Amino acid sequence: MFGYVRPPVGILPQEETERFRRMYCGLCHTLALRYGAPARYILNYDFTYLAILLTKGEARERSGRCPASPLRQRSYLETDEALALAADESVILAYWQLQDGVADHGALRGLKYRGGCAMLSKAYRKAAAARPAFDESTRRQLRLLAELEDQRCPSMDRAADAFATLLGGAAGEVDDPIRRRVVEQVLYHLGRWVYLVDAADDLKKDAASGNYNPVALRFGLTDGHWTAESRGEFAATLDHSVHMMATAFELWDFGVWTPILQETFYTGLFHVGKAVLDGTFHTLPSVKQRKKCKNGEETA
Repeated sequence: MFGYVRPPVGILPQEETERFRRMYCGLCHTLALRYGAPARYILNYDFTYLAILLTKGEARERSGRCPASPLRQRSYLETDEALALAADESVILAYWQLQDGVADHGALRGLKYRGGCAMLSKAYRKAAAARPAFDESTRRQLRLLAELEDQRCPSMDRAADAFATLLGGAAGEVDDPIRRRVVEQVLYHLGRWVYLVDAADDLKKDAASGNYNPVALRFGLTDGHWTAESRGEFAATLDHSVHMMATAFELWDFGVWTPILQETFYTGLFHVGKAVLDGTFHTLPSVKQRKKCKNGEETA
């Protein structure tokens, strides 16, 4: 994934921030349990949201030490069926994201992506064997994206739809058919939003390198800079994806995870989208930075 889906810093109450952290740590422990310590390196906030959407509730809480907290025990959610599914799908998504990086970069700049693929290859094979349907659907959508890229397709919507369908496929193993449809729609529109935001974030970089960027082609932005008209139209497109995501979200009770999802969908994504368009996204504070309180001590 890409790092654009994150808890809204300064808005979530401390209790909900801690709940999110327990899921984050639970996914980290599950990745290590199923795939070994190197798999921890793919952990990010985006994959934590995938775990939240796939889970049926809140798993049993445990505590222990880990590489990130070797001196004191920290609470985390125990591995269950939903966390295992999220871990497997996270490995598949991360592997193919790295493969995409290999394809998009030359021999020298692509070294880190090749190294990542090599590190994750054994885990990927295991995850693909466990979730063959999701792996196949991911491959299929990435082939479509590659074709659109080769054609330098100017349709922003076709490219975004290919990635959105890829992410929506992560709901395929949700057992309840109604919940599966809801989660699929949430992930579909989230995937569309992520793809478009990532393309917008890369406008200047892609203008300099000549890499394919469907947002630039759609609006004719050859220099990587927005016009007032194109920026307004693109912002409306992002907002539409968030509204569709929220509409699907309202169709299901996500239990204890509702406040986190609600603040993310109704506030956090809008803030991130605006920051990307303003060019300030990479200066936004993270959840980890929230740990520092006024006297400089950690609060979590």
